[in-house]
Amino acid sequence: MDKQIVNLSIPAQPDFARTVRMMAANLAVISGQSVEDVEDARMAAEEAFVWCCASGPAACNIEFQVAEGYLGAKFAFGPNDLPEDDPASTYAELILNAVCDECVFDRSTRTLYLSKSVDVADA
Repeated sequence: MDKQIVNLSIPAQPDFARTVRMMAANLAVISGQSVEDVEDARMAAEEAFVWCCASGPAACNIEFQVAEGYLGAKFAFGPNDLPEDDPASTYAELILNAVCDECVFDRSTRTLYLSKSVDVADA
């Protein structure tokens, strides 16, 4: 499968977390991830969404990249900076680093990058 881009713009409100989780899980299935990796994608999407919402955007804009064995996501954060010792941010980063292959927050562009690839041993 060639890389596909799926964009989601969703109100930055907790009631929409399920929508983000389900989209991420569905795209992980499409990319050929294992059952465990689908659960990781679901968890990562929710944590990233909650973290993004805390930064004060009107909407959370997410760009998913899907390819065979690969799922990536870019979350565009809002204008509010959270303190570096913010417990919610610290917890989100801890979870995201545990379940994603890549978790990078670019402060200059206010963008969170996540990715998960199928482990060669799993393929």
